[in-house]
Amino acid sequence: MSEAHWRPSADRSTLQARAQLLAELRAFFAERGVLEVETPILCAAANPDPAVEPLHLDADLTGTGTRRWYLQTSPEFAMKRLLAAGSGPIYQVCKVLRADERGRRHHPEFTMLEWYRPGFSLEDLMDEVAALMRRLVHRPELPMERLRYRELFVQRLGVDPWTATVVELQALAHARGIADARRLDLDTDGWLDLLMSHILESDLGRDGLTFVYDYPASQAALAQVLPGPPSVARRFELYWQGMELANGFDELLDAPEQRRRFADDDAERAAGKQPPLPTDEHLLAALDSGLPACAGVALGLDRLLMCALDAEHIDAVLAFPAQRA
Repeated sequence: MSEAHWRPSADRSTLQARAQLLAELRAFFAERGVLEVETPILCAAANPDPAVEPLHLDADLTGTGTRRWYLQTSPEFAMKRLLAAGSGPIYQVCKVLRADERGRRHHPEFTMLEWYRPGFSLEDLMDEVAALMRRLVHRPELPMERLRYRELFVQRLGVDPWTATVVELQALAHARGIADARRLDLDTDGWLDLLMSHILESDLGRDGLTFVYDYPASQAALAQVLPGPPSVARRFELYWQGMELANGFDELLDAPEQRRRFADDDAERAAGKQPPLPTDEHLLAALDSGLPACAGVALGLDRLLMCALDAEHIDAVLAFPAQRA
């Protein structure tokens, strides 16, 4: 091991910038009456989303024998339990962990800011996200735009994501120079995700904050779906300087619908030979008891620091990335 590996990746000025960012976001939420909370990092269940693989630990944490615990990939489920119990507006800054995520913009352990606003519409939350961003990057005049997902694909790629076939999307990906597009076997959402990440994303948020919203219903995840035609998932993603920073939802309140979506995720995991995960019955019980109508969002603070400091690699804003941990 190189002697230099004991040293942090981030320099002192970057560590100071992180500390200042955390102080300012806490002041922002305090001024708005949003309560800071903490929830467990080790949980008995995990989000079954096939795109997010949790890490786990086998241990006896309750004095009742060894069992499997999952390191949180997001504090969302526990925070919704707090909301259902009457917490009111809440936020959390925490470490989350996800397996098999490493690259220039990805690290398996990263810092997430997540908050929930009872009574907020998705548009209200986009406005608050923009206000927070302007404060954290010290650019009060930073402009924002809102683009519907469908309009983005039609205007910039000439394809309607609601009607395009897999064959058409694959041909478009190949024509746009995505390597190995002819050999990939993806469903419609897989091709749309590939076109977004490889073609569209780099141009988003170049002149300010770009919110892409009203996604296909098949990409609802934990968001409400509005009937069509076409039906749309009430969610948004925030892009700045060509990087996705946040993912927000008009939160799903329906426990049976959430259970159905979990079952769909379980089936997809099984088809992809991913290990099964226990269902979070605590979350479903909380939804059944009555989650207040709310909008919520998760924002990656490490990526935000990358943008604010013009860092090329996520390791530059981390004290000790995995290789030095």
